[in-house]
Amino acid sequence: MTLFGTAGIRGPVADVVTPELALAVGRAAGLDGETFVVGRDGRETGPALAAAMEAGLESSGATVARVGQLPTPALAFASQGRRGVMITASHNPPADNGIKMFADGVEYDRDAETRLENRVEGETPAVPWDEWGDGHREAVLDQYQAAVVEYARDLGSRTADPLAGRRIAVDCGTGMASLATPQVLERLGADVVALNANVDGHFPARESKPTPETLTDLVAFLEDGDFDLGIAHDGDADRIVIATPDGEIVHEDTVLAMLAGHYTRESDAGDPVVVTTPNASARIDEQVEAAGGRVERVRLGALHEGIAREREAGDGETSVVFAAEPWKHIHTAFGGWIDGVVSAAVISRLVADHDGLDALRSPITERPYRKVSVDCPDDAKAGAMERLATTLPETFPEGDVGTDYGVRIDRPDGSWVLVRPSGTEPYVRVYAESEDVDSLVETAVDTVEAAVADVQ
Repeated sequence: MTLFGTAGIRGPVADVVTPELALAVGRAAGLDGETFVVGRDGRETGPALAAAMEAGLESSGATVARVGQLPTPALAFASQGRRGVMITASHNPPADNGIKMFADGVEYDRDAETRLENRVEGETPAVPWDEWGDGHREAVLDQYQAAVVEYARDLGSRTADPLAGRRIAVDCGTGMASLATPQVLERLGADVVALNANVDGHFPARESKPTPETLTDLVAFLEDGDFDLGIAHDGDADRIVIATPDGEIVHEDTVLAMLAGHYTRESDAGDPVVVTTPNASARIDEQVEAAGGRVERVRLGALHEGIAREREAGDGETSVVFAAEPWKHIHTAFGGWIDGVVSAAVISRLVADHDGLDALRSPITERPYRKVSVDCPDDAKAGAMERLATTLPETFPEGDVGTDYGVRIDRPDGSWVLVRPSGTEPYVRVYAESEDVDSLVETAVDTVEAAVADVQ
């Protein structure tokens, strides 16, 4: 049984993430006998799935704190010192939903997910009736907002209103950011204009996933107004997109590089580390290394595992100062979870402190970037990747080769190419960044297609 993908359990409620599944997962998770905080996003199916989850947890002996609608990062914040469940499908369409599990503010690792999958498959029964747990309501959103505000205030010279005089447009996408990001930025002193800030699980304003193609409202608003910054979130507010005052969407790896460079420069550790993923740009390495740190990579969806690995492998001088994959950031000094609301507050603070986004962006080399999918049946992926471990380095002999998470070639001029199998679709993905990215991609795709053909 494989329930968990790279970001929890996720899929259509019609036949995948059903109340029956939520009950079964809850009953399996509750065997740990812990206190669980349970929240949900704004999707129409959230209340029923949350109720089924709570029933499963309590019938396994767990105590449940019901916190209602809130952003996923707020749920993770509330799970510190206990366990947590978020009912959300993040940026998926409204007919989907999902389940994310947390322990002490960190997503479940592979071992914990495997343990749950085995219990679900074994059809875990309820504990005896007189051992069932109970539940209560709990309010955590105000506490979370206050913690984010204090964290952002502490980043520079401490002042009550570090964003005073700054005008920021926030597109909440009718999702959970409506309950957090505008409020946090206003408490930091900003003049905030919130778009699509009513919670609606149908996502009528735009798709839940914020992309340059879906953020037309935000772009138009920025073009017609006088703003310092534009911000957009997905349905549960763990992702963030940044836009310039004139409506240009800033590349996600540039945003990551800004934050990675900042945290590395501000660290007083002898060995500051940034954890990211194989598909992340070399512009991140350049910023971190220039600031005296190092970058380590981990598989997609496993930033928390990469943080734990580097902490365990390091010494007293090692500090993981930041962890991120494109769109999603973990601010390790604040907590161990992906948090788009904190990202909004931190980036806004940096923009204010540097008197504009351009000053943050200008030191970063932004080369053209492309991502391409090559058809590959699931049963051919392993053989194709085995061949590519040899043929891709032969195609690009001048580069440094990494094979931990696919095959990645980092070239002397700062360009790079990554080939990795999709975990959910019949494709091999090709990622590339180069001043001549079309040529690089064309050569890489030819190499991948040849490897796939050889094993079919």
